Amino acid sequence: MTGFDGRVAVVTGGAQGLGAQVARELAAGGAAVAVLDLDEQRTKPVVDEIESAGGRAIGLGADVSVTEQVDAAIAAVADAFGRVDVLVNNAGITRDNLLFKMTDEDWDLVMQVHLRGTFAMTRAAQRLMVDQRYGRIVNLSSTAALGNRGQANYSAAKAGLQGFTKTAAIELGPFGVTVNCVAPGYIDTEMTRAVAERMGVPVEQRMEEYAARLPTRRVGRPEDIANAVLFLAHERSSYVTGQVLYVDGGRWLV
Repeated sequence: MTGFDGRVAVVTGGAQGLGAQVARELAAGGAAVAVLDLDEQRTKPVVDEIESAGGRAIGLGADVSVTEQVDAAIAAVADAFGRVDVLVNNAGITRDNLLFKMTDEDWDLVMQVHLRGTFAMTRAAQRLMVDQRYGRIVNLSSTAALGNRGQANYSAAKAGLQGFTKTAAIELGPFGVTVNCVAPGYIDTEMTRAVAERMGVPVEQRMEEYAARLPTRRVGRPEDIANAVLFLAHERSSYVTGQVLYVDGGRWLV
């Protein structure tokens, strides 16, 4: 999608999977992109790919759950590119387990990254967006927000992101800042492949079984999510805010 010329985007969890795809497509659309991940070195392949294609990008390392690191990262983006127009809160982790086996640490780590991280990044970025009277914030939730066995922590965090999205949309709307949410279903990424391996199920078998239950008869690809994110991140989506867009192949229709 074109139309991001002159815009500056920040993508958290941008070193791989959905974040990397979103970063690449924002750059292809004309945006300068800050690829943020826990370890700056891990962002290098994505940054190099964007630059090799003629785009502009920088890599940043930050723990999104640590306020000081988040504030420093947003300041670095502003120093490098002069502004922040788009924030994609994609950083996330899983610590799956059945409720009776889940530890306090399993719960806290997931909450810190998904909820505190999204809060900290949004709070830092909105200061610039409010001043410039323009911004697009897109948070990554999940169909797990509707409930998923073995993911009490992840499901609660992703449901919380939807409430956060709606509240932030109310508060920031008067300043030209929209806040929306994309909720992916089963997407073929490094993370979902790792989950299948931990379960001892062949990856292709798991994807085939899941796809058979969907109207689309296929699992999602990273570009499916990136397309939805770019729509909500676009200048022309100014009348869309506080929404949750499920991109799940029609999972809940059957």
